[in-house]
Amino acid sequence: MTDINPQAQLQELRASIDNIDAALIHMLAERFRCTKAVGVLKATHGLPPADPAREQTQIERLRRLADDAHLDPDFAEKFLNFIIREVIRHHEMLAAEHNGGSDRTTSA
Repeated sequence: MTDINPQAQLQELRASIDNIDAALIHMLAERFRCTKAVGVLKATHGLPPADPAREQTQIERLRRLADDAHLDPDFAEKFLNFIIREVIRHHEMLAAEHNGGSDRTTSA
């Protein structure tokens, strides 16, 4: 019979969860750094903040990845939709800033 210390095991699992959470935050920060660059590019060239075809492709791709990883594809889709909404919100703000900046420049 093995001696299992539940408190030690719990602490070990929680330490792993904390490390994973930290990695997720850093990965999200990097993702948003990239999507900000996309938003600036779109705003600069008058492209729309949202790209529904790209979003759908990404959702389908993420659902397949989730299924392969034994993660609920519905959860993965909800998570990606949340991120996409936030990215579009940022892109809309960048577009508004760019348009506002252009208007001020041309009227001066």
